[in-house]
Amino acid sequence: MKSFDFFEPTTLAEASRLFAEEHAQLLAGGTDLVIGMKASTETPQSVISLQKIQGLDSITSDSDGGITIGAMTKVREVELSDDVQKYHTALAEGASEIGSIQIRNLATIGGNIAHASPAADTVAGLLVADAQVDIASADGGRSVPINELFTGPGQTVLKPGEIITQFRLPNPASGSHYIKHKIREVMDLAFIGVASAVNIDNGTITDARIGLAAVAPTPIRATEAEDLLKGKEITSELLEQAGEAAAAATSPISDLRCSAEHRKEMVNVLTRRTLQLAIDRA
Repeated sequence: MKSFDFFEPTTLAEASRLFAEEHAQLLAGGTDLVIGMKASTETPQSVISLQKIQGLDSITSDSDGGITIGAMTKVREVELSDDVQKYHTALAEGASEIGSIQIRNLATIGGNIAHASPAADTVAGLLVADAQVDIASADGGRSVPINELFTGPGQTVLKPGEIITQFRLPNPASGSHYIKHKIREVMDLAFIGVASAVNIDNGTITDARIGLAAVAPTPIRATEAEDLLKGKEITSELLEQAGEAAAAATSPISDLRCSAEHRKEMVNVLTRRTLQLAIDRA
């Protein structure tokens, strides 16, 4: 590991100023950065720890089921939160799929998202929660929808000095579900991640959201499939059509884990499955 300068700011303004410098990296849980530094794939000249900044590691909820999750909240806390499990089940399920319990006790949800992996396990659940991402900088702050945060593998809209501070989940669904397609039972990167969330009224789908991971350069919402479902009575034929529309929205690659063709077919299958399970929960 190459030598580096280490900073522990106590305010977001100070952290933002340091982070705006060239070749600086943020340290949240460290489960990605430290490994990269040891392997020399990450060689920052300075590392800025966020551990001493107060107010970034809480989960709060309102009476309508809206939830705010601080970016420094441990993934394990997201997984075990009663409110997240109740109102945003798909997110809790995605959090439970990250690494081992030891990793989840270190990793933060902000780090999992800021790393911008198309296969991140929490991202599909945040997509179907319509999450808003709050961002701070030395000049103030802004908010972007989660589906507009990513620009490519490992890339986001974040500007130099900008830091993710929290995720606001304002629209809980009646039922949601996340499925991770993988080989091993634990500690495996997703071949495909699919989350669905629905609201139901007398057998009719009033709202539907479908989030897809690891099947495009960025995580995506299957909006055409969502529109196909809204206002329709639940039938097996409708779910089949939604699965086909979700698969059509993807642009996967072939790699060592599986082929693009397999990913497309499994998006079809898993979309139908997550929708049915979300409907059952609703």
